[in-house]
Amino acid sequence: MRTRLLPLLLILLSGMLIAFGFPLAVREAAAQQQHVVVDRIDDTARFAALAQFVTERTAARNERRDTLMAELTRYHEVYGIQVGVFYRDGGAMAAAPGHWTVEEAGEPGREAFQEALAGRRSHDPPQVWPWQEHTLVVASPVVRDGDVIAVVVTDSPTGQLRTRILHDWLLIAAGEFAALFVAIGAAYRLTGWVLRPVRVLDAATHDIATGRMNSRVAPSGGPPELRRLARSFNEMADNVEDVLEQQRAFVADASHQLRNPLAALLLRIELLALELPEGNEEIASVRTEGKRLARVLDDLLDLAQAEHASADLQLTDLGELATERVAAWSPLADDKGVRLLRSGPEAVTAWADPVALSSVLDAVIDNAVKFTPAGERVTVEVATDGDTCTVVVADGGPGLTEDELTRVGDRFWRSNRHQNIKGSGLGLSISRALLLAGRGTIRYDANEPHGLRVTVCVPRTAP
Repeated sequence: MRTRLLPLLLILLSGMLIAFGFPLAVREAAAQQQHVVVDRIDDTARFAALAQFVTERTAARNERRDTLMAELTRYHEVYGIQVGVFYRDGGAMAAAPGHWTVEEAGEPGREAFQEALAGRRSHDPPQVWPWQEHTLVVASPVVRDGDVIAVVVTDSPTGQLRTRILHDWLLIAAGEFAALFVAIGAAYRLTGWVLRPVRVLDAATHDIATGRMNSRVAPSGGPPELRRLARSFNEMADNVEDVLEQQRAFVADASHQLRNPLAALLLRIELLALELPEGNEEIASVRTEGKRLARVLDDLLDLAQAEHASADLQLTDLGELATERVAAWSPLADDKGVRLLRSGPEAVTAWADPVALSSVLDAVIDNAVKFTPAGERVTVEVATDGDTCTVVVADGGPGLTEDELTRVGDRFWRSNRHQNIKGSGLGLSISRALLLAGRGTIRYDANEPHGLRVTVCVPRTAP
C-alpha cells in the first residue's frame, strides 16, 4: 500500500512546490530587473540634468558639451553601457562610444526614444530571462522650460542581470529540492505511521485465516480510527474464537457421549445376531452402518482434538518419516496391486510435530492407495523448496475435477463418483487442522495424466 500511497503524496507535494516556486522565480527575476531599471533611470536623470544646459549644436558653447561627453565616456568605460543624448531629430548631442546612435539600439531603443519625446520616462522594459541575450534600453527626456529638447538613452548589456537571475533560480531550485527531500522523508514516516497498524492487522487477519486463532492486534500507534479498528478486530476475533471453541467442545462432547450408547447398541446387535439365522442380510447391514457411524464419531473426536491441541514442534527428519510411512503402507498397497514408491533425498529436516505429520501422511497415503486401481502406482516424493520442505503424494487414480479440487478437504465432503468407497470425509480435514497448528499447509492439484497430487508443506525455519 505504501508503494501506491507514496507516489500520490509525492505528486501532490511536487505540484505544491512547483506552484509555489514558479511565481517566486518570476518575482525574483522581476525584482532583479527592476533594480537595474531603477539604476538606469537614476543615471539617465543625472545625464539629463547635465544635458539640459547644452542647447546649441554649434561649437560656440562646447565646454558644457565636453563635460557631458566626458561623463558619458567615463560611464561607458566603467560599466560597459552604451549611452547617448540625442536631439529630437535623432542627432547626437553626445554619445559613448562616439559612433553610437539610437538606431543601433533597435526597436526597443526607438520605442523608448519616442516615449521620452512625449515627456515620459520609459515604461518597464520587457522581462529579461536567462536564456535571452537582448539588451535593456531605458530613456529619459531632457526638459528645459517645460519642453523636451533631447532624450538620454542607455542600452545596457544584460549578462550580469541574467547571471543573477539564474543564480537566484538555482537557489530557489535547491531550496525546492531540499524541501522535496524533507517532504519525502516526512511522507515516508507519515505513511509508515499510518500503515503500520494496517500491516499488523493484515498479519493478524492472515494468522486467523490460517487457523492461528490466538492472534491479536495491539491497539497502539497510528491514527485514532485505526486504533479503534484494532480494538474492534480483537473483539471480533475473541467472539469468533469463542464460537469456534464452543463448536469444538460440542463436537468433542457429542462424539464422546455418543460412543458409549453406540457401543452398547452394537453389542445388542451382536447378541441379536446370535438369535437369528447366520448370514441374515438385515443384521449384516445394520452391523455395517453401526461400524461406519463409530468411525465417523471417532473421526469427529479426532478432528475436535486436532483443532484444539497445540503442535509440539521439533526438528524432524521428513525423509526418515516418509520412508517409515511408505514401509507401513506397502503391505496394503501390495494387496491391492498398487506400487507404492518413495523418491527424493533420504535426509531432509524441517520443523514439525512428528506425531501430527505422521498422521497427516497416513491419511494422504491411505487416500492415494484407496483410490488408485491395481496396476497403477503411488509416489511419495520428499523435496526442499527454499524455506519449506515438501512431501508430495501423487497417485494414479481417477483424480478430481476443477470444481471438486476447490472442495476437497472440506468436512464430510466426498465426490459423488466415490461414494461406494469406505470413508467419513473427515480424514483430510483432520490433516489440514494438524498442519495448521504447526505452520504447515496442504495443497491439492491434478496429477498428469490422471490422478491427484497432494503437497504437504512444512517450514524449515525455527518458529
